[in-house]
Amino acid sequence: MTLEVDGREVKITNPDRVVFPQTGHTKRDLIAYYQVVAEGALRGVADRPVILKRFVHGTDQAAFFQKRAPSKRPAWIEVVELSYPSGRTADEVVMRDLAHLLWTVNLGCVDLNPHPVRAGDLDHPDELRIDLDPVPGIEWEQIVRIALVARDVLEEHGLTAWPKTSGSRGFHVYAAIEPRWKFRDVRRAAEAVAREVERRAPGIATSRWWKEERQGVFVDFNQNARDRTVASAYSVRPTGLVSTPLGWDEVEGCRPEEFTMATVPDRYGEAGDPWAGMEQTAGSLEHLLELADAQEPRPAAPKGTGRRVPVMPLIEIARAETRDEAMAGFERWKARHPEAAERLEPADVLVDSMRGSSTNWTRIRVNLQHVPEDERPGQEPLEVDYDPWRGR
Repeated sequence: MTLEVDGREVKITNPDRVVFPQTGHTKRDLIAYYQVVAEGALRGVADRPVILKRFVHGTDQAAFFQKRAPSKRPAWIEVVELSYPSGRTADEVVMRDLAHLLWTVNLGCVDLNPHPVRAGDLDHPDELRIDLDPVPGIEWEQIVRIALVARDVLEEHGLTAWPKTSGSRGFHVYAAIEPRWKFRDVRRAAEAVAREVERRAPGIATSRWWKEERQGVFVDFNQNARDRTVASAYSVRPTGLVSTPLGWDEVEGCRPEEFTMATVPDRYGEAGDPWAGMEQTAGSLEHLLELADAQEPRPAAPKGTGRRVPVMPLIEIARAETRDEAMAGFERWKARHPEAAERLEPADVLVDSMRGSSTNWTRIRVNLQHVPEDERPGQEPLEVDYDPWRGR
């Protein structure tokens, strides 16, 4: 199957391969979706380098992350060299137009993961991104409430806030900014937002970095670090849901499951893109950086003999190549320690998606804070002990 797009030929291999086993949607369906919402999707990725997150075997299998553009690629695919904090560099694909976008979809990319910079200036972000990440057990209404508080903080400090669903359990709030500040200042401004949201919504919002210390909705400011990307507007997520831009008048009544590959094209055709005009609202970080300067310093991290000393009673259960393997290990642990397992609250089970050399792996830890001290199981050999760096 070959498409004529933007004056270029884009070859689509295996268009009838099922990408979403839960719904039966194929690569052809995914291509058709992005063609309908192209203008809005490109608004989120155009002129930006992207990390290729490839689901080569469908969304029920783990994706692998590819920073470097494939060596075998059409001559019209543009790349730019990015430098990472590790000191490594990578020639990453620059998303210029719909032809570029559909070419990446053919590689197995389902969602689009752009950096918050333009290819012409890789050191100065032009977006500030807030990712609202709820701990287990948090209701959607609480997430929405925190989104509204984040909006207020941003707008009171001179920025226009733009909301969208994440396509998963969380929520995103963006602000266009003038590309005058380096990553460290953008991250510091985002952290100031997070801490102010926490101050205004104590107990239901948190800016605490360590996962075991969080309660409620984590206002994740670290998505503004140099090596981070966020699924862009109109990205289809592995869940089958779409990360969908909204107007603020829609936020309180929205439900994330309403926005799918099947429903978003009609919504887009009828109402257009709520984020049209976002680029014209680029604002200054000066007031947020003043807020950051005025906030109390965070307490010093506990001192250890190398690795951080946790302040919570944590034990590690599993490190696994897949989430299913990790959860099976956790079930075995619960069967051995039923009394302790009975006392765990949803937020006490810490399931982390960890980035390996090219794929994600899963770590499970348990916070025993609700288990009486004399009844707490000790650290045992891991139920699953996967080494994501083996063979490097």
